[in-house]
Amino acid sequence: MKALALVAAISVAALATAGCQTTAQQIGQKEDTLVASGFTMLQANTPARQAQLMQLPANQFVPKTNGDTTTYVYADPAVCHCLYIGNQAAYGAYKKTVLTKQLLDEQQMTALTYQNNWDWGRWDWGPWGGGWWRR
Repeated sequence: MKALALVAAISVAALATAGCQTTAQQIGQKEDTLVASGFTMLQANTPARQAQLMQLPANQFVPKTNGDTTTYVYADPAVCHCLYIGNQAAYGAYKKTVLTKQLLDEQQMTALTYQNNWDWGRWDWGPWGGGWWRR
């Protein structure tokens, strides 16, 4: 009995993690969205750039303001060892893309949840019974 419970627990854990993405995959998808939104990728291929990369918070946007211009910097020291740099328009396009993806994911989950769940014939109508009005 314990062996069966162990096999069941392992199976559930394997199924639960099969649909999950690794952190590198999630960051990679985010970086693809950054480039598509207008951010420019700069490799940290010199010691000076690598030092600057390590000073920035990892996988977060850092706004840099110079006069009237705001530039957004996104550092990735783990996956590509690079910086993504974009202006306000690129940041706005990125945020819009992320919001659109979230809405589409939510709509898809709602559609899958309610796809075939409404079987009104199986409801317990209590003392009225199912279809009492048809007699």
